[in-house]
Amino acid sequence: MEFEVIQGDIAVQSADALVNAAGTNLRMGSGVAGALRRGAGEEINRAAMENGPVDLGSAAVTDAYDLEADYVVHAAAMPHYGDGKATAASVRDATRNALERADELGCRSIVIPALGCGVAGFDLEAGAEIIGEEIGRYEPNSLEDVRFIAYSDEEYETISTAVRGATGSADTAESVSATESEETTGSNP
Repeated sequence: MEFEVIQGDIAVQSADALVNAAGTNLRMGSGVAGALRRGAGEEINRAAMENGPVDLGSAAVTDAYDLEADYVVHAAAMPHYGDGKATAASVRDATRNALERADELGCRSIVIPALGCGVAGFDLEAGAEIIGEEIGRYEPNSLEDVRFIAYSDEEYETISTAVRGATGSADTAESVSATESEETTGSNP
C-alpha cells in the first residue's frame, strides 16, 4: 500500500490511530512513548500497562485520551528482558501487527514511528527499510492514509532515503509542508 514519510511530533498528529513504539511491558517511558503519554495524560500509561505484558512483536490498543486520535496502538518491538534490544523480526512483526490492529478497528488513518529504532537500539536505516517494506506489502481493509513519521531532520532524511531504497519508489517519501513542520516540532524528547 502507498504511504507517506512525514516529519513532526507524533503526539500532535491527527489520525484514527497513532502507534506507540512500545516495549513488551507496555510501560510508557521516554521517546515516542513519553511524547504520547505527555499528550494523552497519565491515564494512557495506566491503560497500556493493564494490557501488558505482551509478546514481542505483538500490539495492544488503548483509547487515545487527549490526543487527536481515537486509538493508540502499542506495538511491542522492544523486549523488557534479555538485552532489551529490538531485532529485525520484532520490528517487522510489530509493524505488521500495528497495521492489522488498526485495520481490525476500522481505522482509515494511522501514524507510525520508527519502531525499535530509539531506546531499543535497532539501526534506523535498517529499521526504516523493514517498516517501509511491511507497510508497502500490507493489503488493507480500511486503512488508506498511512504516515511513517520521523521527528528530527536527520531521522527524516535517513527514513526517506531508506524507504526509497527499500520500495524502489521516489514517490513514497514526501516532505511535509513548512506549516505542519513548524507546528509539530518541540514536544518530543
